[in-house]
Amino acid sequence: MTVTGRVAPESCPALVLNADFRPLSYFPLSLWSWQDALKAVFLDRVDVVAQYETKVRSPSFEMRLPSVISLKTYVNHARTPAFTRFNVFLRDRFTCQYCGSGERDALTFDHVIPRSRGGRTTWENIVAACSGCNLKKGGRLPQEAKMYPAIPPARPTMFELNERGRAFPPHYLHESWQDFLYWDAELEP
Repeated sequence: MTVTGRVAPESCPALVLNADFRPLSYFPLSLWSWQDALKAVFLDRVDVVAQYETKVRSPSFEMRLPSVISLKTYVNHARTPAFTRFNVFLRDRFTCQYCGSGERDALTFDHVIPRSRGGRTTWENIVAACSGCNLKKGGRLPQEAKMYPAIPPARPTMFELNERGRAFPPHYLHESWQDFLYWDAELEP
């Protein structure tokens, strides 16, 4: 198989949309490699919505690489999000819940009720915190440290995490993706 066009296929990921034409996820953005996208096209699992100029060729076949594909079968997002460090940070908008700092490199998580005081590692007791605030609060209760989370911790829904992820667009966005990523953007007259 040969490739024609000015752009290497490795830099041509496909935005994957659910059957309702919304991205499967916003953060991380649901992208497939060009190989996975072509395989899904050949297996008739997706519809091609938009294409790159870059083409792939074989002796009997030529096709432009898909830039946007939509699944033919709807994937239900009603499941509960995984309790991970990343999802806690996303729920808390990558911001320290005590001082409001947005320094991602210094971000860690804090038990609102410390484990030494019977606190558990759950959605309802963990918040994003910068390392400085985490050290300052230490093993004290919020009222003892006079440090309270800006937003009380709670289990988010997948919808909430996806909505929060929309605020953190990836570094690269192909122009063919724009119509599918920002449904609530103001339209130009």
